[in-house]
Amino acid sequence: MTATEPLNTGEAEVPQLSLSTTAARNLATTTKSAPQMQGITSRWLLRMLPWVQATGGVYRVNRRLSYTLGDGRLTFSNTGADVRIIPQELRELPLLRGFDDDAALNALAERFVQQEFAPGQVIATAGQPADQVILIAHGKVNKIGTGEYGDDTVLGVLADGDYFGAQLLGGESATWDATFKAVTQCTVLTLRQQTFQEMNGQSESLREHLRQTLSAPKRPHNPHGEADIEIASGHEGEPSLTGTYVDYELAPREYELSVAQTILRVHSRVADLYNQPMNQTEQQLRLTIEALRERQEEELVNNREFGLLHNADLRQRIHTRTGPPTPDDLDELLTLVWKDPGFFLAHPRTIAAFGQECSRRGIYPQSIDLHGHQVPAWRGVPVLPCNKLHVSKTRTSSILLMRTGEQSQGVIGLHQTGIPDEYRPGLSVRFMGVNEQAVISYLVSAYYSAAVLVPDAIGVLEHVELGRDG
Repeated sequence: MTATEPLNTGEAEVPQLSLSTTAARNLATTTKSAPQMQGITSRWLLRMLPWVQATGGVYRVNRRLSYTLGDGRLTFSNTGADVRIIPQELRELPLLRGFDDDAALNALAERFVQQEFAPGQVIATAGQPADQVILIAHGKVNKIGTGEYGDDTVLGVLADGDYFGAQLLGGESATWDATFKAVTQCTVLTLRQQTFQEMNGQSESLREHLRQTLSAPKRPHNPHGEADIEIASGHEGEPSLTGTYVDYELAPREYELSVAQTILRVHSRVADLYNQPMNQTEQQLRLTIEALRERQEEELVNNREFGLLHNADLRQRIHTRTGPPTPDDLDELLTLVWKDPGFFLAHPRTIAAFGQECSRRGIYPQSIDLHGHQVPAWRGVPVLPCNKLHVSKTRTSSILLMRTGEQSQGVIGLHQTGIPDEYRPGLSVRFMGVNEQAVISYLVSAYYSAAVLVPDAIGVLEHVELGRDG
């Protein structure tokens, strides 16, 4: 066998006639990408919020004086299938606001009776005597009334923490003004008027509280609960005009800037030697800042102190009519934030679920151009993705709609610029020194918060179900 003949391995082999690519790579320069990070998202909320300078680290929201209208939401506890109202939560009922006798509240909570209703079952019927207070511990209830032409129509949707019939605590005798029907399996707690009257007769503190509440003069206020500004209009001649003034809240809310921080460590050998073609310290810092910005958006949505989900007014929260997000639900949300709505914010899977509901109805929402990006829109309002609106284990999420800007009395982001060692607006990178192991440390800090200037600047569609067949 000659040197040019291939070995007999069962297949004909072609002899190599040139330098292999494996060997050639020893002399070649590899083209590299910058370090990639899957956790980076579009962060539309940070991009769309107008950022306002919070000098001194605090932003105070001054509002007109508002009176509590008694529209709170109740909280329950459960042991297995046994559900109880937390006694102090009964203060969310209008006539019990400010009542501080814990013993009486505990006794009243014990008198509520748990009941279960199947989907489609009627809880209360319009025209029947309204003789009980009903608290919704879990489930969804349609409030059904008579339409303009005598047909049934859904007047509203009640869900976890809502209630109806609370006016009976004042001794009123009335009939139900609507029919309340369970949409899903519902657990409710009921208190009959007779039982409450017996309790009222036994508790001097409760009786005195109700007497004072019912006899207190009604403070004039507008439909938003704000103190009225007296204005005369449509008059003739020279009547005496009413004097007025605009009253302010005596203890306005103040938002302090929050902080997200981390310490970036880079070995001096790496920082000195391994900087071609990319600077190692800059790349480490870039990815660290990306992670901080992701945490910043997470906090702006979910923080219990200033996060938008927790700071939305209870009157600005609604529930879906059937479960999945439908065009009707988004239209209902637009009625809450109807003054110059800016954008919807939803999890990508929620947006997909809305698209599926539109397809079922033969509706195809248009896309609009937003900062060079084609994004879906509803009624001309962009629907932006945000994975910080988490999907729960039961496959539910929320949709936010907000108006933004100080001039529009909307939602604003808060930061402070001009801070020491500022790297970007509101973000600083401070050198912390080199330790005995020759490791360089940098303190990376981002300062931020968010404020809702007036309650109707943001609305929330809650308990949006994903992937439900219907």
